Amino acid sequence: MPYTPPPELASLSITEIAELAEAQKLPPVDQWEPKESGDSEMRIAADGSWYHQGDPIQRPAMVRAFSTILRREADGSFALVTPYQKLGIEVEDAPFVAVQLESQGSGPDRTLAFRLNTDHLVVAGADHPLRFGTDKPQPYIHVRGGLEAVLARPVYYELVELALAEDQDPLGIWSAGAFFPMVSDS
Repeated sequence: MPYTPPPELASLSITEIAELAEAQKLPPVDQWEPKESGDSEMRIAADGSWYHQGDPIQRPAMVRAFSTILRREADGSFALVTPYQKLGIEVEDAPFVAVQLESQGSGPDRTLAFRLNTDHLVVAGADHPLRFGTDKPQPYIHVRGGLEAVLARPVYYELVELALAEDQDPLGIWSAGAFFPMVSDS
């Protein structure tokens, strides 16, 4: 069956986006402990581009497929995991990039949904918190199992505009009943 990306976020309600996000079926990589291991010779650049042996992976379907078997290891490293094999992969910053934001509601009733560069959807909230880095004012959202997405600059600016319009003290943003202060997590 060919891959069909989710529809544009602006055409969906937050409830519909949350249902799509929940319906995303991912392999149980956290349960797999393969005996064979090695190096994938792959790298995810800070801008979310994927490379194999120094060459960009041009097919979005391949990137999406690899992204579903990506796992964060206990030591902080990253690996592509199948039931039979675990291959290390270099990640320069975060393995995903949030490239689109949809917001509904305001204040404590606001819900924020993000589309990742892999077309996966994430709704910010207690299970998918936003955090703000210590070394740069770049926000991240938890995707799954220790994997995060860095917010693309236009998405970050949109988030800041929403927060400034609400005039919270401290500056921050609500999503799905959780408040995320826009301060360093240091």
